[in-house]
Amino acid sequence: MSEAAAKEAIETTNPATGKSLKRYDYMTTENVNEAVLKCHEAFKTWSKTSLKNRAEVIKSIGEQLINAKEDLAQLMTDEMGKTLEQSLQEVDLCAAICEYTAEIGPKELKTEERKMINGNRGRVSYAPIGVVYGIQPWNYPSYQVVRYSIAGLMAGNAVLLKHATNVTGSGKLLESIYSKADIPDGLFKTLVISHDQSDDLIKNKLVRAVTFTGGPEAGRHIGQKAAAELKKTVLELGSNDAYMVFEDADIDEAVAACVKGRIYNNGETCIAAKRFIATEKVYDEFRDKFVKAMSEVKMGDPNEESTELGPMAREDLRNGLHEQVVKSVKKGAQIACGGKIPDQAGFYYPATVLENVKPGQPAYDDELFGPVASLIKAKDNEDAMRIANDSRYGLGGGIFSKDEDAAIEMAEKHFDTGMIFINTFGIADPAMPFGGVKNSGYGREHGGFGLKEFVNIKSVMIKQ
Repeated sequence: MSEAAAKEAIETTNPATGKSLKRYDYMTTENVNEAVLKCHEAFKTWSKTSLKNRAEVIKSIGEQLINAKEDLAQLMTDEMGKTLEQSLQEVDLCAAICEYTAEIGPKELKTEERKMINGNRGRVSYAPIGVVYGIQPWNYPSYQVVRYSIAGLMAGNAVLLKHATNVTGSGKLLESIYSKADIPDGLFKTLVISHDQSDDLIKNKLVRAVTFTGGPEAGRHIGQKAAAELKKTVLELGSNDAYMVFEDADIDEAVAACVKGRIYNNGETCIAAKRFIATEKVYDEFRDKFVKAMSEVKMGDPNEESTELGPMAREDLRNGLHEQVVKSVKKGAQIACGGKIPDQAGFYYPATVLENVKPGQPAYDDELFGPVASLIKAKDNEDAMRIANDSRYGLGGGIFSKDEDAAIEMAEKHFDTGMIFINTFGIADPAMPFGGVKNSGYGREHGGFGLKEFVNIKSVMIKQ
């Protein structure tokens, strides 16, 4: 990339008003190379830090996040439009991840003693590998970063971040927050770089692994770039998660959870409820109550306490979502509520329900990353599961049923997806593994699994 191109700037925009927030200059290639080298040098020190001391620093990062909670939450709301209440909740989740990781990290990464079948003594150790490069999306400006970086740091690695351009300020603020926790200078660095610079960075010999959250096409691109360099990746690539309302479901409970699952974070969540599959026996009741509840969702200023649905993060995303709705209607879907771009400032889109959703429509086949619900009728519970699995994605999903044991069996034995929520909607939890299958990517974060994604698992065998 030319030096002139590298000096172009990013301009962030408040999606609630459409007005400019701030400009950030791209780093030069020389600046990027210096940052990578500094990160690698910091890794040399950090990797020799004991697990106990790493855990103390991780805990301190969580404390610094809480100290900066108001400022960080407000910036997230200003940059991507989520309600301020949910931005505050996001910071709390980030702090909880730090606390949980600090608690389990030393146990999970402790060297294991094993007796070998030949009678010799074996040891399995988990050594850090170096600089881990994370390319992260805008929908959870803090959580997405904390999710991979805290695991990486606990494992003894160093971390680089390329954040989505529209939340550049959040990425920069997180770097400042981390630095207050007394980590080695340069160990965590936010890079303001272009896509071309990012591709070059993947080739850098000091970068040992890459993690990405985003869409499947970008995931393929990044995965191929990393594979060409023989570097491990973790990819979390979104979904069109199915939530099934079984014949014996508590309909009121299902409706309440499904509405929250569709509009939470303005509907811009990878594991959000997106396809709603109700069995024939309960379809009409669920449909009527669900449409009524969605039509009553209050859309407005994300800073107002009463607001349930803020603006979408960018104008192009809002327009793209509406185009998916229009195409689905042209192919036979029907709008039960919403479905129109409001005449007001900002990038708002109302809570929308599409029914008569069939294969071949974007509402059935694709990911609708915004507050649009696809309503589908199934013959029975087994047919609902068939429809749920009829997807090229497999990140999350839900089952609503009073028969908990049967729901668990369906989830564990038949649902071809990574995370299943029974009688609730999907929210990440630090104690549970996060990730999917098929076009939703591979690898796992959280639940201790993320700690071992980017380590050198060493076998040391000693003659007895």
